[in-house]
Amino acid sequence: MLIRTMDQIEAEGRVISISHGKATAVRLLTKSDGLNFSVSEARGGKVGASTLWYKNHWEANYIRSGTATLEDCHTGQRWPLAPGTLYCVGPKDKHQIIREVECEMRIISVFSPPIVGEETHDADGAYPPSGTLPPRGGRMFVKTLADVRAAGMERSVNAGRAISQRYLTAADQLGFSMHSVHLKAGVALDAWYKHHWEANLVLDGRLDVMETATGKTHHLEPGALYLVGPDDPHQLIAQTDVQLISVFDPPLTGTEDHDADGAYLPSGPLPPGPG
Repeated sequence: MLIRTMDQIEAEGRVISISHGKATAVRLLTKSDGLNFSVSEARGGKVGASTLWYKNHWEANYIRSGTATLEDCHTGQRWPLAPGTLYCVGPKDKHQIIREVECEMRIISVFSPPIVGEETHDADGAYPPSGTLPPRGGRMFVKTLADVRAAGMERSVNAGRAISQRYLTAADQLGFSMHSVHLKAGVALDAWYKHHWEANLVLDGRLDVMETATGKTHHLEPGALYLVGPDDPHQLIAQTDVQLISVFDPPLTGTEDHDADGAYLPSGPLPPGPG
């Protein structure tokens, strides 16, 4: 099990300036962690527009806080961005993030292939290549929680102990799946992802994660990430209501529920994970 926190990364001075000084990023998982995705939080707040174009990556973005407008530079189509909205952009998607109201904008960004961790945007708003692109073609898209529910991808799992809102699944062909997971205060559940790696970022609430093999317990608050894999049976104890962003590799189909061991059925080849 791997634990990282935004506070630790900030204290070490590893906050990266991106978007030509208009935003910063805290990189929690990077290419060196051996997965098919990376996880970071991008932060910005000033009024204005940032033009970006990920020619060498797909990027999935979950809005944690703040509001903005997403614009497709090719078509002029616009979408409102608010907490709970997810948007995905790829090599064909030159786009703008337009902030018309000064507010704290915090976005959870998942890249495939994973980024190295020291990148900042070039003149086109891109990052240099860092691996093989996932198979997805097509253009940018946006999903709201209402879209997830309409698609039947809000699932009760682990005998009703958690609600998993599955924004991205294997069908999206990004090399990972991405979910918003909610636990009620006082819930305890056992999990053991024998066939997957799962990265979990705490957005809200306080959560204890206990390593089943040793009894060691990690007390996690917003900004903490824990990574579990095939060797990590564990128990989650929600001290308050909790929201997590969970990213699975290989991706889930979206219909899974935990078996008696707290695992999901295999859904693809396992990456090596942390060495």
